[in-house]
Amino acid sequence: MSNDPLQIEPIPAFSDNYIWLLHRGDGPCAVVDPGDPAPVLDVLARRGLDLAAILVTHHHWDHAGGVPDLLHSWPDAVVHGPVDNRLGDWNQPCREGDSVTIPELGLTFSVLDVPAHTRSHIAFHGHGLLFCGDTLFSVGCGRLFEGSAADMQAAMDKLTALPGDTNVYCGHEYTRDNCRFALAVEPDNAALQQRAEEVQARRERGEPTLPSTLEGERATNPFMRTREHSVVTAARQHAPDAAPGADTMAAIRAWKDRF
Repeated sequence: MSNDPLQIEPIPAFSDNYIWLLHRGDGPCAVVDPGDPAPVLDVLARRGLDLAAILVTHHHWDHAGGVPDLLHSWPDAVVHGPVDNRLGDWNQPCREGDSVTIPELGLTFSVLDVPAHTRSHIAFHGHGLLFCGDTLFSVGCGRLFEGSAADMQAAMDKLTALPGDTNVYCGHEYTRDNCRFALAVEPDNAALQQRAEEVQARRERGEPTLPSTLEGERATNPFMRTREHSVVTAARQHAPDAAPGADTMAAIRAWKDRF
């Protein structure tokens, strides 16, 4: 294993996905949520990198669909994903309480169960990094396709409890639109106003808005702030009886769905 510092880079895919590439300059690497194999194959070929591991947060095709093609080129790469029979037999399933090690990069991640977007969604946490797929977005959260608002509230609570300096790597470049919605929920949130300005400037320069930090998310993300008076008050404009927590989560997620 190289002693060079770990580098994490986004590989853009489809219209707004990010596949995360982890490497130490040369030799072995890992990727997170490779829905599209083509850009991964291109980057690894140009860099002369060898794929040692693949991390998959959930079964959706835009996160897992590229795995078989990557394994065709790197059959010894180890795939770690959730316990879900919708993934192929190439998957080595893992769940909360498990650790995933990538010895070629000197990395070990704890697995967290964060169902809501899908029933089996997981996240990988370690080394000050969080790969959270489509559960937590910067200034947002995933749609509730297979889980409930209570599930998402539990997931947000679990992620909120991680150290504030954790860097958040999610699966899509949604931050600018998420800021627009969050400002509708909390128009007087100064931290959110600043974040929205920073995000706008980054996108105008063609730069990713990720990673964010959990400290920043706790200050700006309405889906992590469902017990804050300002967010509960906004939710009650749409669901008058909404209580702090899961009720408010349900109200603002439904609001976001039609925003």
